[in-house]
Amino acid sequence: MRQLLMSMLLIITVVLLYTTIAQGDEGTNARITSSGSSMAEHLSRISP
Repeated sequence: MRQLLMSMLLIITVVLLYTTIAQGDEGTNARITSSGSSMAEHLSRISP
């Protein structure tokens, strides 16, 4: 029973860390989106 409880607490901790790091306001997802927009803008300014 104790091992099951410890496993559940670990899973919950990992999920909370993921949502905080990846999906927060300044998270990885927002940074990737911003970086992609910046690259697209830079590439569109390159003349062929």
